[in-house]
Amino acid sequence: MRRSAAKSPAAAASPIAAAGADFPRTASAAASSADRAPDAAHADVLPRQSLQTEFAFELPRGYVDDSGTVHRDGVMRLSTARDELVPLRDVRVQENPAYLSVVLLGRVITRLGTLTMVHDGIVENMFASDLAFLQDFYRQINAEGHTRAAVRCPHCSEPFEVELGGSRLGES
Repeated sequence: MRRSAAKSPAAAASPIAAAGADFPRTASAAASSADRAPDAAHADVLPRQSLQTEFAFELPRGYVDDSGTVHRDGVMRLSTARDELVPLRDVRVQENPAYLSVVLLGRVITRLGTLTMVHDGIVENMFASDLAFLQDFYRQINAEGHTRAAVRCPHCSEPFEVELGGSRLGES
């Protein structure tokens, strides 16, 4: 749904622009922002950093191809929503939900040793220890390095961590 109502200059200020992004601003917008008190929520904003989307890994055992070559080093990219949704339409996943991790890993592993292409057939023929390693690695990189969240007890306000990881890839 689109909104067609005009916004006030204060409402039109983007949170991204307020966070320090380099967007062109008019002189009146700059003047009005100078008249306002600094926003406490944005006072501690860090400079914009690039997002790391690919992560190197080394398999514990390694994938052995048809010629007997062992491939251990690889690269996995961050998963997209599409990566997690498309495998759900796969007949193999519908018949056996445990196959989801194989199809999903086949989509997000971009390099493995000297192989020209990585797909679910390769993941399917990996050793179980390598598959378990890749499942854990997937969870780590797609949950900003871990699957734990810092929380506070609502009764005593004591801080602690909770585990957010699901039992299978694609779960949270």
